Amino acid sequence: MTLAARTPLYLDDLQVGQIFRGQDRVLVDAAAIKAYARQFDPQPFHLDETAAAGTIFGGLAASGWHTASITMRLMAIDGPPLAGGIVGGSLDELRWPKPVRPGDTLRIECEILEVIPSKSRPEQGRVKMRTTTFNQHDEPVQMIVANLVVPRRRQAAVG
Repeated sequence: MTLAARTPLYLDDLQVGQIFRGQDRVLVDAAAIKAYARQFDPQPFHLDETAAAGTIFGGLAASGWHTASITMRLMAIDGPPLAGGIVGGSLDELRWPKPVRPGDTLRIECEILEVIPSKSRPEQGRVKMRTTTFNQHDEPVQMIVANLVVPRRRQAAVG
């Protein structure tokens, strides 16, 4: 399902503690890991199984930025359908507790941590959201806490 087909959520629709569990999955294979690495993060542990075996990873591992890109894709198509899209203002946290390996299948869960209407811009506010990316064993492979800009519903004119 595309974002356009889903009912958009505004700041006023969100509550602390809401959890959005994605249904979509992304299979990460060695070819994808290497292709991403060649273009964006050309380090031996992302490019070559033999070279990777002798590193801290002990084998081929996806770049953390590759994992972040997959997470962004999943957020855009399967995360909370925020009105105006997933618009980041800042990150409070970005962690990769476990490497992504060839054959891993990734999914996301998003939790609303804070909902703060803007005092200076009444048409919008900020949502602090934790997005955890899990592999097929339900092990977290990435955690992001982001501050997102989310529009409010249009208020009827008072007159």
